[in-house]
Amino acid sequence: MPTDRRCRIGIDLGGTKIEGVALDPSGLEATRLRVPAPRDDYHATISTIANLVQRLSDAAPCVDPVGIGIPGAISPVTGLVKNANSTWLIGHALDRDLELALGRPVRLANDANCFALSESIDGAAAGIDCVFGVILGTGVGSGIVVDGRVMNGRNAIAGEWGHGPLPWPTEDEMPGTVCYCGKRGCVETFLSGPGLAAHHHAATQIVLDAEGIVAGAEQGEASCVRSLDRYTEQLAKALANVVNVLDPDVIVLGGGLSNIETLYRDVPTRWERYVFSDEISTPLVKARHGDSSGVRGAARLWPLAVAAAR
Repeated sequence: MPTDRRCRIGIDLGGTKIEGVALDPSGLEATRLRVPAPRDDYHATISTIANLVQRLSDAAPCVDPVGIGIPGAISPVTGLVKNANSTWLIGHALDRDLELALGRPVRLANDANCFALSESIDGAAAGIDCVFGVILGTGVGSGIVVDGRVMNGRNAIAGEWGHGPLPWPTEDEMPGTVCYCGKRGCVETFLSGPGLAAHHHAATQIVLDAEGIVAGAEQGEASCVRSLDRYTEQLAKALANVVNVLDPDVIVLGGGLSNIETLYRDVPTRWERYVFSDEISTPLVKARHGDSSGVRGAARLWPLAVAAAR
């Protein structure tokens, strides 16, 4: 019987852009498209994804099922979106609505889970048993993959590290700013790009985005150096908590802030003070596929043999 050479489609639904990819069976990209994401408009989001899937299908022969990474999760109780920082998705049956719009099966997963899955298959964590994947960007997300399988958890919240409190907070880190989830002091409010910018502004009264702070630190600007040093310490504490609980075989960083090269040298040195072990050998590595990891993982939500058979 001939091998099916059709591509799998993955969609990464972000807050500012929606990206789609068609991957051939070997993992090579047949085509990739990116469009702006509608904001605060659920129905426009559905139609934009449907149009993008059709364009990908027109560009390359594709199997029917579609994998989609979303900035949230589907509640196992209600079947509706929860915990999405794209808040206009919350409370909707996104998977069912997309299946109706697309006329084909859909599988949804948290975008950080898609990122971790991608990196565990053919990325920086390929062949490694237990992977903790972290996205440091506009928000903070994480996913867990064990033996090639995404861990969702009983409540579909496995890996929601960004909405736990920053551990071992200093006096000036308490009680923390209010997160969109309603709690104070979440890891996301410290380690996201907006979090870094907000804490820099609070300390200096200078308005800079995360990219500007990193650039300033590289140029030796003292206030930016201090802000990046504080960020590095906070990341070390937050990841030490993960090592203490999960003890993954590798931690992979993605998102815009993963491009801070000093993190890979300095964070493992600093987390030694917080990890409950005599020796810490956990590798901290940069994602191999960069911004492409999420959409590549989404395309792999359907095993190819299952997708091709449908």
